[in-house]
Amino acid sequence: MPSVAVKLYSVFFKLILKRRLQNRIHNPNNNNSLNDNNINNASSTSFGVTSRPEESITPSNPVFTDGIATKDIHIDPSSALCIRIFLPETCLVSTDSDNKHNNPIKTNRSESFNGIPRRNSYGSGGDYTYNGSSTNGQSDRRSSYCNGFGSTCDLNVKSGGGNNGNGVVYRGYSPFMNKCRKLPLMVQFHGGGFVAGSCDSVANDFFCRRIAKVCDVIVVAVGYRLAPENKYPAAFEDGLKVLHWLAKQANLAECGKSFGKKVDSRKSEVHGHIADAFGASLVEPWLAAHGDPSRCVLLGVSCGANIADYVARKSVESGTLLDPVKVVAQVLMYPFFIGSTPTHSEIKLSNSYFFDKSMSILAWKLFLPEDEFDLDHPAANPLTPNRSGPPLKRMPPTLTVVAEHDWMRDRAIAYAQELKKVNVDAPVLDYKDCVHEFATLDVLLRTPEAQACAEDISIWVKKYISLRGHEFSY
Repeated sequence: MPSVAVKLYSVFFKLILKRRLQNRIHNPNNNNSLNDNNINNASSTSFGVTSRPEESITPSNPVFTDGIATKDIHIDPSSALCIRIFLPETCLVSTDSDNKHNNPIKTNRSESFNGIPRRNSYGSGGDYTYNGSSTNGQSDRRSSYCNGFGSTCDLNVKSGGGNNGNGVVYRGYSPFMNKCRKLPLMVQFHGGGFVAGSCDSVANDFFCRRIAKVCDVIVVAVGYRLAPENKYPAAFEDGLKVLHWLAKQANLAECGKSFGKKVDSRKSEVHGHIADAFGASLVEPWLAAHGDPSRCVLLGVSCGANIADYVARKSVESGTLLDPVKVVAQVLMYPFFIGSTPTHSEIKLSNSYFFDKSMSILAWKLFLPEDEFDLDHPAANPLTPNRSGPPLKRMPPTLTVVAEHDWMRDRAIAYAQELKKVNVDAPVLDYKDCVHEFATLDVLLRTPEAQACAEDISIWVKKYISLRGHEFSY
């Protein structure tokens, strides 16, 4: 059973959350529900709200603090849709050819991987570094910093970040280098019942950093619009917009790479103008230099799992329209599924810890338009007969995480079983003595179960993102 501390915290958590949900039902445009930008009531619905004032936020930091650098990007001028990119320090690993042309930068043992050798999945060949030593016996790491097409590069190292006071900051670099280590992309959707949470909250930042390190991927955390200011399908559409944005970024990077290669000094300026006309100057350099969109994984937490599953369905429908982005797998962590006909767990555990059934129904009332409210709505029930989309057999491999004391568990397991019936790889990880959001809630993030869950996810995911094909999996 959960500890006494968890039980007590759950009681206070539910009291506060229930009051907030009831206030938003009665006052959906109340000033307390607006974000830190103090958007006025008249424009809040059109522009959108992606965070709440009561949530603690972790600012972005381009320094490789604890092995991860972060940056925030507002990707949709018509709404508040934003993302936070988590870039692992492992992307800085260089090859032998890099070593011949760049000045070495010394790194200490704890700066790279906290002293722990890590399994890697990467595209380009070459040696990689851990514990301060590369696989070819050299102790130097090189990378690149540049100001334009084909310019020379260097790293800038300053104090104030990292485990021992040394932080590596990317000042900027060219997405057209040939020796950049490519990492898979993991698009993450946070939880919060569609009405709370954010991509830059303290808890979500901690979780995404952990996932980026253990899975060795670039995490793209999505700050989708929240209800009741923006009801269904706003959050679902935002998730799909991010996937289209990633596809556009990849195509712009390829365009810039084609025109960015210098033939001679007279033609280089002309090529640069042509590339910029195609939008190459708008390319996000972290993703262009290090992201591999052909190995994209969707990860959703609670209500974020509902968004992830919707985006996976739409990616299958889109087909080549999303090229070169390819969703190779998805991870649904304790999905926020519900239905009009209660399951065994929905009856037995209806008053479970942190997020009970009554509060979840309040959240659905805030999220779904009043004339569409139905517990069998396609957004709520994945097995509803009138759910549109591709047949289940075309869905990507799906890992489902459930907890013993979560009232939503049975419906998530039933969905995984339906996927298995049509030969989709759909294992279920069932964690004993755990509650809803046991691996992502702020007070539970440092528990052994939360750490084990992240590691279990990495084991399964690497079966689909590893180019070497020798990873163990369930």
